[in-house]
Amino acid sequence: MKAEHDHRTLVRGRTATSLLFLLFGTALGTWTSRIPAVKGHLGLSDGLLSLALLAFAVGSIVGMLLLGRLADRFGSTLVMVPTALLEGVLLVPPAYVGSLAGLATALFLFGLTHGTLNIAMNANAVHVQEAYGRPIMSSFHAVYSIGGFLGAAVGGVLARQDVGPGATFITVGTGVLVLAGWAGLWALPETRPERVPPAGRPTEARGKDSVVSLDLVFLGLLAMCALVGEGTAADWSAVYMHESLGSSAGTAAAAFAAFSVAMTAGRLLGDRLAARFGPVRLVRASGVLASVGMLAALLIGHPAAGLVGFACLGAGMACIAPQVYSAAGRRNPARAGAALSLVVSLGYTGFLVGPIVVGSVSTVTGLPTALGVPVLLVLFVALGASALRPRAGEAEGQSEDDASRSLGTPPSGDHSGAPSTSRPGAGD
Repeated sequence: MKAEHDHRTLVRGRTATSLLFLLFGTALGTWTSRIPAVKGHLGLSDGLLSLALLAFAVGSIVGMLLLGRLADRFGSTLVMVPTALLEGVLLVPPAYVGSLAGLATALFLFGLTHGTLNIAMNANAVHVQEAYGRPIMSSFHAVYSIGGFLGAAVGGVLARQDVGPGATFITVGTGVLVLAGWAGLWALPETRPERVPPAGRPTEARGKDSVVSLDLVFLGLLAMCALVGEGTAADWSAVYMHESLGSSAGTAAAAFAAFSVAMTAGRLLGDRLAARFGPVRLVRASGVLASVGMLAALLIGHPAAGLVGFACLGAGMACIAPQVYSAAGRRNPARAGAALSLVVSLGYTGFLVGPIVVGSVSTVTGLPTALGVPVLLVLFVALGASALRPRAGEAEGQSEDDASRSLGTPPSGDHSGAPSTSRPGAGD
């Protein structure tokens, strides 16, 4: 049964979850911006730095797959707030270690915490969205994107002022601790629902059923295909613009900026679009926009077209992950953490492996052709969007009038009306 909350509690709960997404992006953006300084401090080659960065990736996946499930046992709030506090603390050590082994260990622990927080805050976002009774998941992911910009900007400004990475991480880490403490005070009270066995399973098997299902694996595959595009844009957009299209270094760098800005803007609009059109039509249209826009840019082969193409890719991908995570979280509300552990970790794998695949293909076909890989994968996401259709007992979307009303103040009073796609079940 869905708990009722008054207007003030709902707003505070949404603010708390948004703060977690903000600090999540800010911490990662800050670390990324100071990697060159840490590399120079330890005198690492590119290859040795890659080993240290791999430790962060491994830690993140372990955190998502294993520790993220703690959100089901203890509740997402009780997991995400302490983990966020730990994130602020563990941001600092990479600046002070004196060896490759120390850096790899520090980054593994930072990644472990980062991955755990990823699952817990997304599970909490599902819980808050269910309490609101309308789509709000995209707004959380938009805040994460803004946090990434903020972290990179702060790191860049401090670097230009010759502030070392240690002081940078301490400054940002302190801010993370403050935001996490604030979130802990305002987090939405969480009533954990009874664990519901899958359809066709006896009630006695309730505690033994596995969260892994073909349905969730397919949702994870959709997330993986979508995030291949994000990883590819981050690693290859500037290279493609500069080396394949002959653009200037400044124009080349603007390609990923166009991608990122379009993605953030898309996420800010995503909840309105999800409320009006439902998750299936939204993801289907998003995949078509991303694939057709990027494909047209590759065929035209002009720098201006490249900028537009990466912007289309970002705008198209903006709403895919939030909708996939929402679908995963509502499959079994009592096990949202475990479901998201599987789906988000598969998506993150696509983000890590996708650029490697594109680079490998480019050695045979050339980079313009290799960039067709994410185009095809995001088109696959569009074709598979029906997997996001809410199951029996949940409507696919709201009417346009309902959606318009829901964009105002949060719901209050009676919430016992017919369920909608924006009510995925309590704690992406």
